[in-house]
Amino acid sequence: MTGDSSRERVRLSGTNLERAADHNQRVTLHAIRLGGSLTRVELARITGLTAPAIANITKRLLQDGLIEEAGQRRGGRGQPPTKLVVRRDACYSIGVNIDRDHITIVLVDFSGQTLARVSEEIDFALPAHVSALYRRSIRTMLRTAKVDRVNIVGLGVAAPDDLGLVDLPGRPPAYAKWDGIDMAKLFADPFDVPVFVENDAAAAAMGEMQLGQGQRYSNFFYILISSGLGGGFVVDGNYVRGADGRSGELGFMLAPNSHGEREQVQRLVSLSGLASRLAADGFALADVMGSSDHSGAVGKIVDRWVEDAAQCLCTPLDAINCLINPSVVLIGGRLPMWLVEQLAERVNAVIGDDSSNAPVIAPVARAALSEDAPAVGAAILPFSHFLLPKAGALWKPSGGDAAMHRSRGDSRTIGR
Repeated sequence: MTGDSSRERVRLSGTNLERAADHNQRVTLHAIRLGGSLTRVELARITGLTAPAIANITKRLLQDGLIEEAGQRRGGRGQPPTKLVVRRDACYSIGVNIDRDHITIVLVDFSGQTLARVSEEIDFALPAHVSALYRRSIRTMLRTAKVDRVNIVGLGVAAPDDLGLVDLPGRPPAYAKWDGIDMAKLFADPFDVPVFVENDAAAAAMGEMQLGQGQRYSNFFYILISSGLGGGFVVDGNYVRGADGRSGELGFMLAPNSHGEREQVQRLVSLSGLASRLAADGFALADVMGSSDHSGAVGKIVDRWVEDAAQCLCTPLDAINCLINPSVVLIGGRLPMWLVEQLAERVNAVIGDDSSNAPVIAPVARAALSEDAPAVGAAILPFSHFLLPKAGALWKPSGGDAAMHRSRGDSRTIGR
């Protein structure tokens, strides 16, 4: 075996009572977030913990101000059990999505609700522009939402991998400045908060896992259609990163286009690909993004793109179905809702008619979160790190393994 053998080392590690207690508290808190309103009896049943353990954990969560009692549940016999809910104002987080055609900043509460939002449509914004937009926006966002900055637990950034290097149509040479950028320094002002960085598709998948269809499906593949094309998959409620954190990169796969030539899937299945189709006939993405009317000349272009995109997606979807066997494939991103649904419907029809050798074909559906899924998913990263269950929480890292967890864990923490 060549290379760094420590990367392939099987991590067999015990834990201690402190880590187990922390994990149980995270699981209980997450159960309350997902359930919306649960009694202690229901929590014991869902988590598998004993009634005394749940009593102790919920006592600590109440004392820490992370949950609150919300009345009593009626209808049973005897004393009605008290319902528990998360405190929306327990803490807050900031999410930033940087893409090649837009910047989005959101402020979310602990329940995941967006309290304030700033977005700018701009092609290939440079780091200085993104930093300036954040600095002049965030104080107003906090003031509008009546949030004290001391209650901000962190900032998450979602951006495509190799943001400045992937050769998409229209990319200027100066955009290479994003290569190796220090995100912590980029968002150092005006507040000193921990910064977490994640791939945009992974962040969107994590957001969907926490707040969307992930509450219904524990195994799914997420397709993010943005300026490029990305993906990520969740197995048994955990996001799977892969050995180098690059799992789900279906945009780089090769598939036949409408001319029978093999090219990267994201050349067609992306906002860039749709924009190129529209520009060829004198139209722009704005003619599609801001309207639900998809008739006339623009409608014909969109219909053709949907047909070609559905055909193109069959190649990666065959691989996904054969290798991963998800319960569902979810499509999200910045396309209008009606267009995502149209694409999902056509993909299902094409795959159903295709003589695929896949033993099981997962249905394709629209993701539950809005077009801000990467930004909201990024905002969830600080919550996940500090308060919610995460992969490896029970491992007891030491030495080199600890460094590996920091750089290749649930997300890359680069806060100060």
